[in-house]
Amino acid sequence: MFCSTNNPAQRRYMLRFLVTMLLYALFLVLSIWEFVHHHPTGVLAYVLAVLPALPILGMLAVIGLYLAEEKDEFQRNILIQSMIWSIGATLAVTTVWGFLENFIQVQHFDLYLIFPLFWFFVGIVTPVLKLRYR
Repeated sequence: MFCSTNNPAQRRYMLRFLVTMLLYALFLVLSIWEFVHHHPTGVLAYVLAVLPALPILGMLAVIGLYLAEEKDEFQRNILIQSMIWSIGATLAVTTVWGFLENFIQVQHFDLYLIFPLFWFFVGIVTPVLKLRYR
């Protein structure tokens, strides 16, 4: 198996994560290819534009399922705290950047980058939170 943990909730999370990320990659490549080669319009263009976002929305469900299935309260607590701190950091960065865009014309921050920015912060915050408990 690709996940070496003995925790069943973590194994299910990793499998679901892998499936959603593979779907994301597939849908993104498909959408880009269609727009580059066939220039879709109308409803098809909307469907293709939204298609890569669907697995990202699925990731939200994957995280919710993991939190519901995880029996270890410490692991749940760390993830929840990490996500709360990361929401705050993401809101801070995007708010400041929005004002910079409005007043000094810095480069536009594409909205689809907010989700990876949030998980970037989770990746920074989680080890810091775990250090508190050592």
